[in-house]
Amino acid sequence: MTAPSQALSYLFVPATRPERIAKALAAGAHAVIVDLEDAVDASQKLAARQRLADFFASPESAGIGPVWVRINAVSTVWFAGDLQLLQQQASRLAGVMLAKSESTADLDTLAAGVTLPIMALVESARGILQLGQLCAHARVQQLAFGSADLARDMACEDAWDLLLPARMQMVMHAASAGLPAPIDGVTFALDDAALVSHDARRAARAGFGAKLCIHPAQVLPAHQGFAPSAEQLAWAKRILALTPDDTGAQKLDGQMVDKPVIARARHIIERHEACAP
Repeated sequence: MTAPSQALSYLFVPATRPERIAKALAAGAHAVIVDLEDAVDASQKLAARQRLADFFASPESAGIGPVWVRINAVSTVWFAGDLQLLQQQASRLAGVMLAKSESTADLDTLAAGVTLPIMALVESARGILQLGQLCAHARVQQLAFGSADLARDMACEDAWDLLLPARMQMVMHAASAGLPAPIDGVTFALDDAALVSHDARRAARAGFGAKLCIHPAQVLPAHQGFAPSAEQLAWAKRILALTPDDTGAQKLDGQMVDKPVIARARHIIERHEACAP
């Protein structure tokens, strides 16, 4: 399938199993993140890099994408090796997700070594407090929310209500910097499609633009959660039929329709199209 201009789902694939990249995309994921961090044991880091390099050198990788790579944090002993892999495979990648993004120094270190777009994975209290600087970095293309690691860092439960303030800070900082809506964190339940959809729906209402997934079975429920309701879609179509050229403020069903309302209607239509199977 052809991914929409802004992906709604990013599916993690362990770097030790790069043959799953094609399967992840076939499952409907809009983008894949090959994981060199949490999904790979310390003893397997070198082997995982080699397997990924071998995959990109093989015919089966031709035309596959979009593929991102999550690398280990700048402070780890594995960062230098991950950076070397990125330098070698940059032409095959859509971008790089930096784990534990906490400062402009982290981003500068990565940006100095590779020209790929950067997705800053914010998963610590320090990272949340540095959101303004992270968003202002010239190479950051989007933010992603590491909810589980943030909860661990703050010694609190990984619960939606407790982490909502951090989520809203991400949304506001991204919007203020003119970045795309951030990507919400993982739902760890692998066999509860209703929960995945519920979490995605809450993320969409809060202003997030996509969701991180850890299993192919989560992709479709995530898209369903981001999909506008039938009522929202009908409303958006009526708005755009009334104002096809965005001209001036008009009245519909006793409500004023102006440019912000029209923009909201266009966003709903775009989200509907992105969620189509």
